[in-house]
Amino acid sequence: MALAKHLAELPAGNILLIGSSGTGKTTLLRAIEGFLAADPGLAGRSTLVRIHANLLAEEAVAGRGGEAVVVRLLERAREQLGRGTAIGELVERARRGLVFVDEIDKIRAIVGGQPHLAGIRAQEALLTLIENERIPVALPESWGGGSVTLDASGLLFVGAGAFEGLYDAVYDRVTVGRDRGALREVTVVEGERLRREERFALRDWLRVEDLFDYGMTPQFLSRFESTVLLEDLGEEELLTILLDSPESPLRRAESYFESQGVRLAVSPAAARRIAAEAARQPRLGARGLAEVFRRVIREREFDPATAAVDGAVVIDLAEVEAAVA
Repeated sequence: MALAKHLAELPAGNILLIGSSGTGKTTLLRAIEGFLAADPGLAGRSTLVRIHANLLAEEAVAGRGGEAVVVRLLERAREQLGRGTAIGELVERARRGLVFVDEIDKIRAIVGGQPHLAGIRAQEALLTLIENERIPVALPESWGGGSVTLDASGLLFVGAGAFEGLYDAVYDRVTVGRDRGALREVTVVEGERLRREERFALRDWLRVEDLFDYGMTPQFLSRFESTVLLEDLGEEELLTILLDSPESPLRRAESYFESQGVRLAVSPAAARRIAAEAARQPRLGARGLAEVFRRVIREREFDPATAAVDGAVVIDLAEVEAAVA
C-alpha cells in the first residue's frame, strides 16, 4: 500500500522490515525494482536506490550522510534518463525516490552497552533527510560542480535488517525478565496424546520499547509508520525457492553441469529432504538451502563427467540422507 501511495505521489509512511537473514528482505526490493522497470510509466515516477547501513554510517561520521543518499539518487536518475539530462530534470526524478537502507540494524546507537558513534550519526543523517523538505547537496566535479537543492518530502524510506539478538532479548523479557510469566504454555494434541509447550512468536510480543533497547532512537524510529516482521521460511517455502527460483543453488548447479555436458536432476523426494534440512536452520532462511545443497553436490562438482551415468547425474533421497547425516 505504501508503494502504491508513493507512486501516486500521495503521502506514504516509511517502512521498517525485520526478518532473519534469508527471509527475503532484499528479494522484496529486487521484486519492486523489477516491477518498476517493467513499466515505463512507473519507472518514470520513482528512482530506487539501495545503500548499505555501514556505508551510510561511514559517510555520516564524515558529515556527508544525507548528502551521500541524495547523490546516489541523482546518479540513479542519471542512469535512467541519460548522461546528457539537465540537472533540473534529474532533481525532479530523484525527489520521488525510494531509498532502501539495507542492514539498518547495523546503525544502532548502542553496541555492547556503549554509545555507537557511527550508528548515532547515521540515524541522525537519515532523520535529517526524512524531516527536512529541502536538502542542499554539492554536485560531483565530473558533473561540472556547483550545488542543487532537493525537496526530500516525497522520498519513501524502507529500512531492513535481521536485528540479530532481538528475538532472544524479547523472549527473555517475557520468560525471565520484567514480564516473566506473560508467556503461557498451550496444550497441543498429537493423536491421542496431549502435551504442554511454549509457543513464542516475535510478532506477538515485540514492543517499540524493545527496539529502543536494541539501539534505535525514539526520534528515528518514530519516523517509520509501519514495522513489518517477516516470518522465517518453512519447508514448503524453501522447497518452492529450491525448485522455482532462477537464483536457487539447484538452478545454478544445473547451469554448471550443463556447461560440462552433463544433465543434473534431483528427485522430488530428495528435493523435499533438502528443503526439510534447510528448514532446521530457520535463522539462515533461503541461504540454508545453499549450505545443505553444497553438502549434497560437492563430490560431483569436481568432475561432473565422471560422476555422470549416460550423461546425467541424478540425486536421489538416499544420497541426500547420506550427505546430511
